[in-house]
Amino acid sequence: MICVTSKGSDLQSEVDPRFGRCAYFIFIDPATMEFSAVENTSMNAAQGAGISAGKTVIDGDASAVLTGECGPKAMQTLQSGDVKIYTGLNGTVEQAVQAYNEGSLKAI
Repeated sequence: MICVTSKGSDLQSEVDPRFGRCAYFIFIDPATMEFSAVENTSMNAAQGAGISAGKTVIDGDASAVLTGECGPKAMQTLQSGDVKIYTGLNGTVEQAVQAYNEGSLKAI
């Protein structure tokens, strides 16, 4: 299971570049492309959005997250849960997963 930050709730939605303040987390099986969308309830939090988002990804049993950017607190939270972090993603969620499947992404 991997997680992609998204502006919408399906595979054709654009990757949301803001990890902690993304609109949705798309949890997806990269082999089957089966997915579920989870709304980011911390999107408008005054503080702690990145940490809360990181916990959401860990609780969703994702082994990797694909996003645009990831702040230091979110990064620390994700790394504590052994989640690989891939940044610099854009395009659609489906395109991001394809790049992941092709092995063309580098974890930070």
